[in-house]
Amino acid sequence: MEPADLLKPLLRGWSLPLLVFTVAYTLVYLPFVEKGLEEGCSLLPETHFVLYSKRVVTPNGVVPAAVEVEGERIISVVKRSEAPKQRDGGPRVLDYSNAVIMPGLIDVHVHLNEPGRTEWEGFLTGTQAAAAGGVTALVDMPLNSFPTTTTKDTLLLKLEAAKGKLFVDVGFWGGLVPENVANLTVMDELLNAGALGLKSFMCPSGINDFPHTTAEDIKAALPVLARYGRPMLVHAEVVQPSPEERSLQPGEPSENSRLYSRYHGTRPLSWERTAVQQLTEVAKDTAVGGPAEGAHIHVVHLSDPEESLDLIKEAKAVGSSMSVETSPHYLAFAAEEIPDGETQFKCNPPIRHADYRELLWKALQAGDIDMISTDHSPSAPEMKLLEEGDFLKAWGGISSLQFVLPVTWTYGASRGITLEQLVKWWSTSPSKLANFPRKGSLEFGKDADIVIWDPESSFILDSNYPIFHKHKQVTPYAGQTLSGKVIATFARGREVFREGYHAPRPCGTPLLPVH
Repeated sequence: MEPADLLKPLLRGWSLPLLVFTVAYTLVYLPFVEKGLEEGCSLLPETHFVLYSKRVVTPNGVVPAAVEVEGERIISVVKRSEAPKQRDGGPRVLDYSNAVIMPGLIDVHVHLNEPGRTEWEGFLTGTQAAAAGGVTALVDMPLNSFPTTTTKDTLLLKLEAAKGKLFVDVGFWGGLVPENVANLTVMDELLNAGALGLKSFMCPSGINDFPHTTAEDIKAALPVLARYGRPMLVHAEVVQPSPEERSLQPGEPSENSRLYSRYHGTRPLSWERTAVQQLTEVAKDTAVGGPAEGAHIHVVHLSDPEESLDLIKEAKAVGSSMSVETSPHYLAFAAEEIPDGETQFKCNPPIRHADYRELLWKALQAGDIDMISTDHSPSAPEMKLLEEGDFLKAWGGISSLQFVLPVTWTYGASRGITLEQLVKWWSTSPSKLANFPRKGSLEFGKDADIVIWDPESSFILDSNYPIFHKHKQVTPYAGQTLSGKVIATFARGREVFREGYHAPRPCGTPLLPVH
């Protein structure tokens, strides 16, 4: 018997696993290493490295720890004393001292406007801004691109437009409009093609090719969404006549439209409350045993922490599948503080008064509001009518994607928020809504989506500060002093941003549904 004959039984049992491992390693891991090194996807050449800090935000709290990354994934999170040390042939060790290491932010409410309106924003500038702000994944809204994303074909157009332009990972919501409610096959095709869920407006959207829907339309869509286990996101305002609107006469002095109070009065809280009341009735279908079990209703950019939020809390309590977000501008600003004519503050629903701001913070800290999202909605500067200052005619949308981490921390720290809460609002909860199971926390096997930032470092958001939005100073945050400087951002193990610089090439990927 030859020596090799002794090994045949052993090799026979291991041959298939060895073959699978060899093929997988060759086809998956090695191409990633070559891509990271050769194509300029990362500012850090190594694909195996360790990040140290005294403040690492883990599912078990904020602790001194080391996060070890290999390829695109986290392979260990251990105490600093147990972590690999810098040595020849070992992983590179990066010590960030007292800076915070935490999961990258996930923004589920972003308007990147491509294709069709890249003069407003675009995939390249929008995802550069995201990376600079510590946002490692986002979900693009079905409007204000042209065409809007309401069919399979328009989703495929958007996927094609995104190729080679993403610095971070991007998913896509589809749009619910009367046309695809009337033909549920179109809706089914849109979801099957890769839409993570659907977004609808219960009031005019401001975009002609994205008409609004009713509560009945949303109810009709829920069983389709239930088959896929995906959410329905809703802009919850229902237009109703108001005393302010009836008093607006054509001959009134035009300067009145520069008053923020006048604009605020045209979109009263009753709009939001009526919409949410209708939604909570529809949401009963999503309860266990209901005709739309498996679907979910998510209320976007809540400005009303009183009656609207109470209705949502009651719906959750009786088993309806619902969640709710608010946005940074409702947490940072107050109606009585907005100067006349400063239309960069205009958004829908409007920024409310200071007492509502405080109630929103309390609701977040109590867990009644599930998450924060930007509703980053830029436009061409001339649409904001900055010189004219006409709140009634100006585009309603706030540009903020790059600033949300320091904004949330700056306004939240004085109210006692914790780093763990920040991660819950900006990473963990959004990952669940969008169904990103490999994102949202620093754990073994998760995507190495990581932001490193200094909460104690402040900066002035002026013309000298590097801003990567397409229109850099068209934001209500311009001129503010903010705390919380982003040092570095890693998206799936690639260092895509460091101290004002991006990786040479955008290597983010579209995020399609997990089946």
